[in-house]
Amino acid sequence: MKKLKTLLVAAAVSSALGACSSTPEHTQSAPAANQPAASEPASIVTPKTDSSASADGQITLEQIMADPQWLGRAPQNAGFSVDGTHIVYEREKMDSALMQAYAAPLSAPTKASEIALSAMQEYRFDELVTDPNTGNMAYRYKDSVFVQFDNGKTVQLTRGGAPLSNLSFMTDGRLMAKSDTNVIAIDLKTGQREELFSWYFAEKPEAVSAPEDFIAQEQITLIDYIALQRKQRQEEADRDAALAKNNASVAPDPVYFDPAHRLVGISVSPRGDKAIVATTEDKPWRGEGDIMPHYIQEDGRIASKEVRRRVADAEPENHVLWLVDIKTGEKRELSYTSLPGYNEDVLAEVKAENAKARGETYQVNRLPREITLLESWYWSEPSIRWHADGRQVAVMLEAWDNKDRWIATVDLDKASLVSQRRLHDDAWINYRFNQFGWMNNSETLYFLSEESGYSQLYTQTPGEAARPLTSGQFIVDEPTLSKDDQYFYYKANKKHPGIYEIYRVNTQTGESEALTDLDGMTDYVLSPDEQTLLLTHSKVTRPEELYIKPVDSAQPAQKITDTVSKTFTNMPWKAPQIVAIPSTHTAQPIYARVYLPENYDASEPRRAVVFNHGAGYLQNAHLGWSGYFREFMFHSLLTQQGYVVLDMDYRASAGYGRDWRTAIYRNMGEPEVQDLQDGVNWLVENANVDRERIGTYGGSYGGFLTFMSMFNAPELFKAGAALRPVTDWAHYNTPYTANILNTPDVDPIAYRRSSPIYHAEGLKYPLLINAPMVDDNVFFEDTVRLVQRLIELEKEDFETAIYPVEPHGFVQPSSWLDEYRRIYKLFEENL
Repeated sequence: MKKLKTLLVAAAVSSALGACSSTPEHTQSAPAANQPAASEPASIVTPKTDSSASADGQITLEQIMADPQWLGRAPQNAGFSVDGTHIVYEREKMDSALMQAYAAPLSAPTKASEIALSAMQEYRFDELVTDPNTGNMAYRYKDSVFVQFDNGKTVQLTRGGAPLSNLSFMTDGRLMAKSDTNVIAIDLKTGQREELFSWYFAEKPEAVSAPEDFIAQEQITLIDYIALQRKQRQEEADRDAALAKNNASVAPDPVYFDPAHRLVGISVSPRGDKAIVATTEDKPWRGEGDIMPHYIQEDGRIASKEVRRRVADAEPENHVLWLVDIKTGEKRELSYTSLPGYNEDVLAEVKAENAKARGETYQVNRLPREITLLESWYWSEPSIRWHADGRQVAVMLEAWDNKDRWIATVDLDKASLVSQRRLHDDAWINYRFNQFGWMNNSETLYFLSEESGYSQLYTQTPGEAARPLTSGQFIVDEPTLSKDDQYFYYKANKKHPGIYEIYRVNTQTGESEALTDLDGMTDYVLSPDEQTLLLTHSKVTRPEELYIKPVDSAQPAQKITDTVSKTFTNMPWKAPQIVAIPSTHTAQPIYARVYLPENYDASEPRRAVVFNHGAGYLQNAHLGWSGYFREFMFHSLLTQQGYVVLDMDYRASAGYGRDWRTAIYRNMGEPEVQDLQDGVNWLVENANVDRERIGTYGGSYGGFLTFMSMFNAPELFKAGAALRPVTDWAHYNTPYTANILNTPDVDPIAYRRSSPIYHAEGLKYPLLINAPMVDDNVFFEDTVRLVQRLIELEKEDFETAIYPVEPHGFVQPSSWLDEYRRIYKLFEENL
């Protein structure tokens, strides 16, 4: 019983968390005490669960792996209508993959009704912008653009034709938009449409070009007819140029860029006088051999699907930035030489280590690095930001080697970049936490940065020092600036790494206040009038529902949807406890979900399963509904069979700061397995688990960790299941892998150290490999190559299950059921 003593502190910890209230707190104070030292007892949180759940259901694999609509079709894509008077969200249609949109008036938020297809454009939009001077709004829905004037009248500007995008308002009140290879301005009073700027990737046409060789030169000299034709062409071109310059009825000439390049990004000043253009060499995104066979087709043949190239085939990319004077058509390149570190050999030590391994010596170089606009699959906002007054523009740039991020402004007179903030990381710059922009009413930048070790919010007047608005050992994300610049709203995990609430910080005083106190996972959208928070909130045992809360009120959040099915709530789900497990390798503990069986008998050693979440950089030991909801339900089933289940946020997981994230740099698989070893030891010492009866499983990155633990620490688990697993990182994609391991041509040591296929000789206990065959994320080839390696190593205790129609994330319920039947059978037979 002594081993279970730690588990009894749950009520006290939960009570302490529940006591957090929406009172102001000053974020400049000492770091929040949400990261216990390794020497402290492991703290445990018992999540709050919905009291409506009963225990009269029976958990079966057939039920939990069925189409997830049976859970209740939770609301998705929540937001506000165009005019801000309605809450809008979507739910899956019953027995369909299609989505149905719903709207509820803010005055009666629980009274939602389906939105008719004919009225969809009144509630949904793909982009929306507001003119701060007039209050007019412009928005795009599908292939149409609408304008809603401040008097409430709505006018449809376009329907079909060349689509408009990148909507914005100009300082003179006109609407600006990108249309194909043009940027246009529309006068909303007269309807006049003006082409501001157009571009082509081609050689600029010349009326008269210089002769190419001796024969051509002599032809011009000798033949008067040829000379006359050249003279007339030049005169015509000069007249057309003069006409375009002096007559407003003629569109300006296009600006021409290198024919071998393509467009990366473009942004025109709200004043309509300047543009920032980014171009890059137009290379193919894949090679001819980057294909994937798809065996199950309607015609009975095999289809060849195009897939992305591997990181082993990655080529450096560089973006060229241009400042274009729209009035004159002049373009000037913006040099990167003003950026601190633009030519540092940041990988010198890595290259020297690899050279030494080859018996060579590496010489440090100071060549310019490849630099690009920051692009991320996590963050879709533009990396070129004009201030609303059109006199300042900022760009966010990143080095192709992933070690630097710069925020720079542009000196429009000198056509030069002015570095404002460099963020360097010896490991890699996070693809999250890169939101930035300008304050509305002053030429002041704001941005997120991990420079303190945790994502925090900063403001900076160009040329001056940055000012932190938040600080502490917690994550700040999703900042929203109020129209009057008084507040930033944001999401953060201040109370506990696994609890995300909504806060706002006063931009003048730096004081933050909590706006929600829901204890779970919470996201938000601020209403257009900035009076209401629309919240998407979940708990460990309950999927997401919608809540609303007045911003300036102590009134608690009001739940406005109830979509979870009675079938789901009647199941005896097991709520895991959130445990901070002491680490033997770091000062921070390892947060984990622990599922304990009912009627715990300390005299009987238990079997256990350790689940490894996917994505690597993902947080799963939180107090909200998990994206791994099937696994949550499977773990409840396992506890019914007497298993203990552990689900760890091993190093590399999200939510715990920069050092936790980058612990795996150049060494994927070792820190995480060390954490799994600490977790197993904790189970043995605190949950009465039999060390000889522990198995493990996980998918994608979790499958990779299953391999690494069973190959490199073979006594840790007595059985393992690797699902859609990475076996060789050189075959994975560039944006993710090159961050952590650099590229194989630069750092082969890191790839050999981190790829399971190089360690397969360590396999000792039964291994199940489940692989989808239509996986364009982790290729089926990963499994094929590892299986061949295991065969050649003459390993016996492994088997493979293939899924011919499945992508990386399974779709068919029958595939989910087959997969988890095999996993369950593996554990039952070997543990």
